[in-house]
Amino acid sequence: MINVKNLASSYFTELKAAINKINSDDIQKIADILLEAYKNDKTVFILGNGGSASTSSHMACDLGKGTLKNVYNQKEKRFRVISLTDNVATMTAFANDLSYDDMFVQQLHNLVNPGDVVIGISGSGNTPNVIKALMYAKEQGAVTVGLLGYEKGGKAKELVDHNITIQSNNYGVIEDLHLALDHILTTCLSYMKEHTDSAVILSNNKKDKQRKSKKEAPKSYVASEWTERSARR
Repeated sequence: MINVKNLASSYFTELKAAINKINSDDIQKIADILLEAYKNDKTVFILGNGGSASTSSHMACDLGKGTLKNVYNQKEKRFRVISLTDNVATMTAFANDLSYDDMFVQQLHNLVNPGDVVIGISGSGNTPNVIKALMYAKEQGAVTVGLLGYEKGGKAKELVDHNITIQSNNYGVIEDLHLALDHILTTCLSYMKEHTDSAVILSNNKKDKQRKSKKEAPKSYVASEWTERSARR
C-alpha cells in the first residue's frame, strides 16, 4: 500500500530544496524588466504548453488585474499583457494549417514590437513552439524571458535574455514554482507600479505649481501619455 504521508513529505522536501536554490537577484531583474515594459507602454506576451499554458493564462490575469490598486478606477494605468494560450481558435488554426510548432510564433507575427517582453514557460526548455516563438521575438527586438526547469533549462536558457531555471527534475515541483514566481512577481509589481504612478503624479503636480507661480498663460500642446493620464486622476 502506498504511504501517502511519506510521499507528501518527500515532495515537500524536494519543493523546499528547489525554493532554496532560486536566486532572488533573478526575480528582481525580471520584475525590473516588467516594470520598464509597464512604464513604456510595452506589451508582455506569455506562452507555454500543458500546465505551462495554464500558468501563462494565470500570469496574464495576475499582471493585468492583480497589480491594480483600484479595479473600479478606469483612469489607472494598467499592464498591457496577453497570454498566447487563450485564443483556442487562433492556436488550432495555425496548428492545423501549418504545425503545432507555429501556433505561438504566428501570433507574435501579428502583435510583437521592439521593446515588448516575451515570457516562455517550459519545464524542459526544449519545447519547439516555445523555442520558435522566443527566437522570433529576439529577432524583432523584444526582451525574452524564460521560466524554465530540469536544472539546465534546455535550449531556451541559451536563447533568452534572462531566465529563472528551477533546479529540480520533478515536473510537479517545477510547475509549482513557476506559479509561485508569478505570484511573487505580481505582488512585487503591484507595489512597484504604485510607487511609479505616485512619483509621476508628484512630478506633474510640482510642474503645475511652478507654472502657476510664474503666472504662465495656458499653453496649447499635445500631452504625453504620462501627463495625460496624470491630469485625468
